[in-house]
Order: sequence, then C-alpha cells, then structure tokens
Amino acid sequence: MGQQSGNVNQTRQANGGAQPAVARQSPAQLNALQKYLKTPKGYVLILLLILMAIDTALYAPDRQGILNVAVAMATAVVIDLIVALLRGQSKRLLSDGGLVTGAIIGLVLAPSVSVPITMITTAVAVASKHVLKSGRKPWFNPAAIGLLFSSVVLHTGQSWWGDLADLHPLEIVFVIVIGYLITSRINKFPQVLSFLGAYFAILAVTGLLHWGHAAFTPGDALRWPLINSALFMAFFMLTDPPTSPGKYKDQVWFGVITGAVGTLIYLLFGGLNYWLIALLVANAWKAWASRQVVSSTLKEPVQRATG
Repeated sequence: MGQQSGNVNQTRQANGGAQPAVARQSPAQLNALQKYLKTPKGYVLILLLILMAIDTALYAPDRQGILNVAVAMATAVVIDLIVALLRGQSKRLLSDGGLVTGAIIGLVLAPSVSVPITMITTAVAVASKHVLKSGRKPWFNPAAIGLLFSSVVLHTGQSWWGDLADLHPLEIVFVIVIGYLITSRINKFPQVLSFLGAYFAILAVTGLLHWGHAAFTPGDALRWPLINSALFMAFFMLTDPPTSPGKYKDQVWFGVITGAVGTLIYLLFGGLNYWLIALLVANAWKAWASRQVVSSTLKEPVQRATG
C-alpha cells in the first residue's frame, strides 16, 4: 500500500503536481457547456429541444418528427460551416444560429415530410440569411423564409407539432412556461405582449361584428390548435434577436404589425402560412426602419456642415 502511494506521489511530482489529463478535461468540457447554455441561442436551443421531448414523450406519432429536427439542424450547421470556411472564419465550426433555425423548421414541418425536402427547406432558410442581409444581420427570419418557400414551391405540409397541438389542450401550459423563459432571457416581453394584444383585439372586434371569412372564423382562431401556433410564433419565432428590434418602442410596433397582418390574412384567406407572411412583413418593416435611421444619421453631419 505504501509503495503504491509512493508511486502515485512520484507520478504527480513528475507532472508538476497536476492531475492526470483526463481529470483536467472533464471540468473544462463542463465549463464550456455551462457557458454555451448561458448564451441566448444556447438557452433557446435547449428549451426548444425540451419542448420537442415533451411532445414526443406524450404523443408517439410525432416521434417521426425527431428525424426532421435532426436533419434540419445538421443541414443548417453544415451550410453555415461551408460559408464560414469560404470566408476564412474557421474558428466558428458550430453554428448555434443554424441549430436554432433547424430546430424550428423541424418542429413546424409535418413529420411526414421526407428527408430531402427537409434538407432543401433548411438550405433555403440558411442561404437567405447569408444573402438577404445588411452587414452581419439578416433582414428576414431564416426559418420563416424556408418554411414559406417549402409550402408555396414544394407544397409541403405543416403541422406545427412543436406547439403541442396534438396533445390535450391543457398541455399548452408547457408552451407558455417555456415561452416565458425564452422571452425573459432575451428581453422581448413588449414584442410578445403587443403581438398577442393585436391578435386577441382584432379577433374580439371581428367576432362581435361577425366579420371575416365564413370558413375561418375568429372563434376558430381562439381555439386549440390554432391558438397553439400563435403562441409558438410569439415565443419562438417572433423573438429571434437578429431579425427583431431591441428597443422597446420598436418591439411594440414589430409585434403589432405581425399580429395584425397575420390575423387579417387568416380571417380573409385562411391557410397555414399567415403567420409566416406576417413575420416577413414585420421583418421588412424593421429593415426599412433601420435603413431610415442610418440614412438620417449620415445626413446629420452634412446638414451641420452646410448649416
């Protein structure tokens, strides 16, 4: 026993008193994971995966959707990696933004959608953020671009199964709790509340006045499962930091535009794409507003000089 202790001490002395390499790596890996979970995108990704786990655990048919989520996430990461290498940004080999985009696409597409279609949908989504942008910020929500393209061009189905619409209506509490945690983490409450306020207000007014399409009534939009998709949009897509405003005033306008446009499109035309179109309209407004701010900022020095 004493000889073994001596050998261990001699080994530690030879290594400068340090622990073996295996013991040193484990805390480092743990710290890296903890740091990633503290980032907004890492936090959102984990909560999205928790939402997926809840759905697949309680509703067996949606377990096929896990494949779509995995394929979409892998496709997004690979494309972002290729773009990063072409730009000489080899330090970022894992795209956290790509992971979030892929997870949302997989949670919206119907589980029956084939793997090639899922890959094409994700490729269009990721490509859009690298092409349609100002500086490093994309103009449009990548997931919304990909899903709308997939629906209109490829005629794919959308089930929005990530909003737990297949479960008992009371299970919506999971969406609300997880959505609350995300909204709190990225400070988007004005945006979410203004979106939901516009949504409920328009439905209430049109319902009292009996306006809207006969097949797409305000009452239907307030029932399960359509209310689930509205909450999923509010908490998980509307709040995307790169494509939504940071200032509270702009957040309110952004939420109102999305809620109003989406609700009116639903009441007039129905379908499944009304939230995607509404979000892209709000994205276009944000891009225009940001451009106006930049233009006015550039004009100020000229006006001072000429004044």
